[in-house]
Amino acid sequence: MTSAFDPKPEMLRISDLHAFYGESHILHGIDLHVGRGECITLLGRNGSGRSTTLKSILGLVGRRSGSIMVNGKDVIAEPTHRMARHGIGYVPEERAIFASLSTEENLMLPPQVASGGMSLDEIYRMFPNLLERRSSPGTKLSGGEQQMLAMARVLRTGAKLLLLDEITEGLAPVIVKKLGEVIEELKKRGFTIILVEQNFRFAAPLADRHYVLEHGEIIATISKEELPGRLDWLHQTLGV
Repeated sequence: MTSAFDPKPEMLRISDLHAFYGESHILHGIDLHVGRGECITLLGRNGSGRSTTLKSILGLVGRRSGSIMVNGKDVIAEPTHRMARHGIGYVPEERAIFASLSTEENLMLPPQVASGGMSLDEIYRMFPNLLERRSSPGTKLSGGEQQMLAMARVLRTGAKLLLLDEITEGLAPVIVKKLGEVIEELKKRGFTIILVEQNFRFAAPLADRHYVLEHGEIIATISKEELPGRLDWLHQTLGV
């Protein structure tokens, strides 16, 4: 499905998505779409439902309803372990690096579930720091190196839709700059990216569209072209 607003073929369309943790109703009818090769951001204050939206795509919530279309197929009834086979890769906020394994062993651990996964050589060209630390155990990596490893590990699997949760949190500016360059390169290669990000300065130049969440609902959708005229409103709404 395409439209005048989004001429690119759709990778993901979420319609009327509700999500629950136990009796708590967290998401209240989320609607968004992402074209192939686009990057969108989910903006909002803590507790607004941004990370829950990513987890709902994967089925990592207690209960969900609505529609999640990936490449034209509704996957909301499918279990979490099948999401990777639809080309979805997830980089969680906690990174989940295996401390007892080396950098390269961490990279090689996930299976390739789709064609087009990056080779080790391609990954090391994109992340030269990881090449230098290929034999180092996870416990010896800096926070920035761990974040690079978490992203690189997903790229090996063949995922084309990347869900990235707070990837710049607590990192040095030089690492944040590098991650921005990586996302730009991935967009050029046709990857589709959803960013949950508190660092608005990092996210703003990368995203084709921004979805602003509050209390589990999308309260605004702002395109890259509209962004300059909405900055004051965003500063007031998000405190950025």
